[in-house]
Amino acid sequence: MKSIAIFASGSGTNTENLIRYFRTNPAGQVKLVLSNRPDAYVINRARSFDIEAVVINREQFYQSEEVVALLKEKGIDFVVLAGFLWLVPGNLLEAFEGKVVNIHPALLPRYGGKGMYGQRVHEAVIASGDVESGITIHHVDSGYDEGGIIFQATCAVEPGETPESLAAKVHVLEYEHFPVVVENLLHKL
Repeated sequence: MKSIAIFASGSGTNTENLIRYFRTNPAGQVKLVLSNRPDAYVINRARSFDIEAVVINREQFYQSEEVVALLKEKGIDFVVLAGFLWLVPGNLLEAFEGKVVNIHPALLPRYGGKGMYGQRVHEAVIASGDVESGITIHHVDSGYDEGGIIFQATCAVEPGETPESLAAKVHVLEYEHFPVVVENLLHKL
């Protein structure tokens, strides 16, 4: 069984979905949740499932080996970003080469990059006139949303769509596909 760490910055709905999915799944188990925001609700979600949640700061993440050391100490095999807004540093990518993935709420390579998260992404998709959106699960590299694409799923952008209604459609895709894709990746480790 592989041990998973999840990095998240927000409310943690995808984190909770992954925790629930892997509670009884022999492929892996969520062992650790890390957040860069002490007020992020994801911390409460993790702790409600008796999963250790750790708050990290910029210095720990970018200027030390603390985070990598913690992941190794906890026996982490795989890292999942689920709404984590910081660029992952090279030392972590090196220590977990090919074992760090992210989910993005749009079809990359469009609507990705620094500052493109949450409602901003859905607003941009609608403003562009695109007729479909979706999710992209991708490997993480040294750039924002630039790693190799692993999986995409789509949904229609209807006339009169709002960022909120599009977000709801995208969340359905995230909840349905993200755990399954992570499980498939764990089987390949």
